Amino acid sequence: MKELVEILAKALVDQPEKVTVDKIEKEKTIILQLKVAPEDMGKVIGKHGRIARAIRSVVKAAATRHKKKVLVEIVK
Repeated sequence: MKELVEILAKALVDQPEKVTVDKIEKEKTIILQLKVAPEDMGKVIGKHGRIARAIRSVVKAAATRHKKKVLVEIVK
């Protein structure tokens, strides 16, 4: 899951070396915190949050195999 978010984000941004994904595991939930360069924040979020929603949808589909809820947070 973490690698999937990282690959998707690196494909979208101008500075892929600044992309990091932190994984926080809880009982039935995995939180993935995506950090990118401030200049690339808009590219990861997209107009009206469309790209962020698409990333979350892809991760949610991949998470059904693990039977856990996965949340993707975009943080500064």
